[in-house]
Amino acid sequence: MMHLRHGVFDDGSISVITSDTVREIGRLAGTNADVRRFRPNIVVRSTRTVPFEENEWLGGVLMFGEGNDAPAVTVTMRDARCAMVNIDPDRGSLSPEILKAIVRGNQNNAGIYGTVTRVGKLAVGQTVVLHR
Repeated sequence: MMHLRHGVFDDGSISVITSDTVREIGRLAGTNADVRRFRPNIVVRSTRTVPFEENEWLGGVLMFGEGNDAPAVTVTMRDARCAMVNIDPDRGSLSPEILKAIVRGNQNNAGIYGTVTRVGKLAVGQTVVLHR
């Protein structure tokens, strides 16, 4: 990860979503929701298996890995979704039931935005801990 002073685009420099949130959106939409629809930088598999758990992370800091040099992301806001999630990443076809499911399931929010507060390397399978 890189620390960018003002982000790149959208509302935050890092987008994070849990696999349980993606799975729940698919369930509500009656389809298998591909995580690529949400364009996250990071996908977290939580031990809690609670959809939309990211809402509880606001104001916290996600630490990736262990030690004093572990990368960190401060959670700044919920990720309000737009119609882009309706576009199938393989075919380009539209599935408006995806955004409708997000609206019904979590008031149009899925995932969070964050700002890098400590740079470092991320790896698949790395432990993620929320600090308050």
